[in-house]
Amino acid sequence: MGLKEQTAMEPAAVDALLGDHETGVLSLARDDSPYAIPISYGYDASNDRFYLRLVSTPESKKRAFLDSTPAAKLVVYEEDGETYRSVIATGHLEHVPHDELTVEHIEQYGAAKRPLFEVWAEPKPDLDIALYQLDAEELTGRRIVIDREA
Repeated sequence: MGLKEQTAMEPAAVDALLGDHETGVLSLARDDSPYAIPISYGYDASNDRFYLRLVSTPESKKRAFLDSTPAAKLVVYEEDGETYRSVIATGHLEHVPHDELTVEHIEQYGAAKRPLFEVWAEPKPDLDIALYQLDAEELTGRRIVIDREA
């Protein structure tokens, strides 16, 4: 298997891929420690902003990372036959307090397909359901075509 073609995606193609999908992998980093989780998102192409609803428990690693205002990367990707497309959004995750929600926030969080709650196998005390946004400081897309015959 060889690489047949690799190109950067145009901004319109990046927006289309992000608009067509609703899930990705959010990677957070602080100090020398990484953390990655699958998430769902809403995306506003007019300002390269992602809206995320994240659930954590007091003892969770996720909450420890979220409390540290970490650097973040969100990866969204797809495979279609021999063509792979991926977008990486880089920025900082910002907590949006409930009392600062705007109509725009509510519309965007409503666009995320993941429900406002999660189902746990066992009861979890002190679930924290928090809203975040990620303003992409850098947004890059890549299209790769594989030559399976090579």
